[in-house]
Amino acid sequence: MLIDRLIDKIKETDNPSVAGLDTCVDYLPDETREKCETLYDAAKYITDFNFALIDALKDVVPAVKVQVAYYEMYGVEGMRAFSDTLAYARQHGLFTIADVKRNDIGSTASAYSNAYLGETVLEGSAVTPFESDFITVNGYLGTDGVKPFVEDCKKNDRGIFVLVKTSNPSGGELQDRLMDNGKPLYENMAELVDGWGEALRGKYGYSSVGAVVGATHRAQAEAIRKAHPHLFFLIPGYGAQGGKADDLAVCFRDGIGGIVNSSRAILTAYRKPQYAGKAFDEAARLAAIAMREDINKCIK
Repeated sequence: MLIDRLIDKIKETDNPSVAGLDTCVDYLPDETREKCETLYDAAKYITDFNFALIDALKDVVPAVKVQVAYYEMYGVEGMRAFSDTLAYARQHGLFTIADVKRNDIGSTASAYSNAYLGETVLEGSAVTPFESDFITVNGYLGTDGVKPFVEDCKKNDRGIFVLVKTSNPSGGELQDRLMDNGKPLYENMAELVDGWGEALRGKYGYSSVGAVVGATHRAQAEAIRKAHPHLFFLIPGYGAQGGKADDLAVCFRDGIGGIVNSSRAILTAYRKPQYAGKAFDEAARLAAIAMREDINKCIK
């Protein structure tokens, strides 16, 4: 089961964190950024940057999360960088999370799922468009939109993280609204996600159908964890968005139960005073190790 292998990797690296490769030209070192005059240039140097980071982090973190929006803005060349980054990470033993937040009506959701979790059939041959182990999914379209993703998780041993309680400040405008049953919308979503993933629970008791639960909402995260012990969390919001290790500790039980994302703090660590003079990949490695230690002291 995919979720078991991810947890095994977390245990092996002693690190419940994922490096977010939300890479854009602005994050590149000055001498590289100055070379980005075309979309092709931008994609090339972003790919090189990502590959160097993966080389530096592959024995420190268990996974990378690649946010597609940062690649889409560079057009077709950017999507090639996205695809190449996923493939390179997998080749080097890392789990890959494609942060794509896809969903739509059932037939369109199936096409999205084929792209990121399944296969596309061409003249009798099946090809894998993107090498992602997990993807993020917007579950707020309901069951018919999520079902194709869940079916591909079962068929292809893949996983999804469904948006439940997001880390952005205004998420509560909708997610905290009380429904007819007296529960906030995010709690109703957590119940649905738990049900969707019931058949995909592994040896640790967690499901490959997990939940996105932000580190910036401690009370809500604690409530979701208490009510849904089988949900594995993808936890954004640590670091630059204000989430602290103490806040996200409620997401874990016995040191497992989630994986914490950090993007800018790792990507641009070389710009921080404590890493002055370090190459960007060396600084990223040191930042990832510091993050690991910060989280582990709070969850164990």
